[in-house]
Amino acid sequence: MKIVIAPDSFKDSLSAQGAADAIAMGLAGVWLDAQLITCPMADGGEGTIKAVLAARDSALCWAAVCGPLGSPVDARWCWLPDSHTAIIEMAEASGLQLIPLDHRDACTSSTYGTGELIRAALDAGAQRVILAVGGSATNDGGAGAMQALGVKLLDARGQPLPPGGLALRRLAKIDLSDIDPRLAAVHFEIAADVDNPLCGAQGASAIFGPQKGASPEQVEQLDRALGHFADHCAKVLGKDVRDEPGSGAAGGLGFAAKAFLGAQFKAGVEVVAELVGLAELVEGADLVITGEGRFDAQTLRGKTPFGVARIAREHGVPVIVIAGTLGEDYQDLYAHGIDAAFALPSGPMIS
Repeated sequence: MKIVIAPDSFKDSLSAQGAADAIAMGLAGVWLDAQLITCPMADGGEGTIKAVLAARDSALCWAAVCGPLGSPVDARWCWLPDSHTAIIEMAEASGLQLIPLDHRDACTSSTYGTGELIRAALDAGAQRVILAVGGSATNDGGAGAMQALGVKLLDARGQPLPPGGLALRRLAKIDLSDIDPRLAAVHFEIAADVDNPLCGAQGASAIFGPQKGASPEQVEQLDRALGHFADHCAKVLGKDVRDEPGSGAAGGLGFAAKAFLGAQFKAGVEVVAELVGLAELVEGADLVITGEGRFDAQTLRGKTPFGVARIAREHGVPVIVIAGTLGEDYQDLYAHGIDAAFALPSGPMIS
């Protein structure tokens, strides 16, 4: 029997590799002759680099960059030398985990460090850059990242805008004269597990701003500021991508990547599955086991179990989900290639 074990991480509890190893250990004690293949997965957020490093001939690189609130951080990124591909987890440079809960500030946090990681990839000779955009601390529309790549965002006096999304309401001019010319020769992809637009009730500010420290009043201010930024971008670039799926990912970094870099939006789990060769592993398997911390209707929006199930379904392989908890309407996934789902605990537990 061939079993492919392809879980995501169980957030704040267990890495994807740790989850895969634990499942394999349990199965090995029951099916002694089973061929167990572990393939840690991710959906474009935390763990994307680790998943690729575990499956591919790749190198882990480091760069000193500007963190989301300006302090320096050492950020990792992944390099695939055979294809000149760089995989950048924006959370490494601009992630929520870099800021203590009581210091989160959606108005001033910046993606500048993510732009510096892109610049490091360009220095390495990247021809393809995959931006894994989960876990951001930012709501600046990707403005900081573009500034790091040479885009000048100026106020009415011709002065550069300070960091953060709220400053974009003072934007008067976008100057592309110093944008890094190497960007034009690079293929960019956005790997995300959300498909929100930039602005509006389902936009970056309204949906994700509060978890990044924005008050209701600040959410409205940030939404207007991002709309103002999008207006200027449309005039300068000749296209308006604010309403496209994924433009609201990572506080609008998806918008900037599309508008300035011509990035293609893809479901993060599909990108990771391609990089780790999941389809090839699933072919000929008898069973696939996947999982995540919370399995519910939100998984349908492109979380790891949903993506894994799609691939398994194409090969006619049954799928079992092991989750930390089964949330509301998780049964909806049974129509999308999931055959069974189990929670680890039976409910709240006290040791």
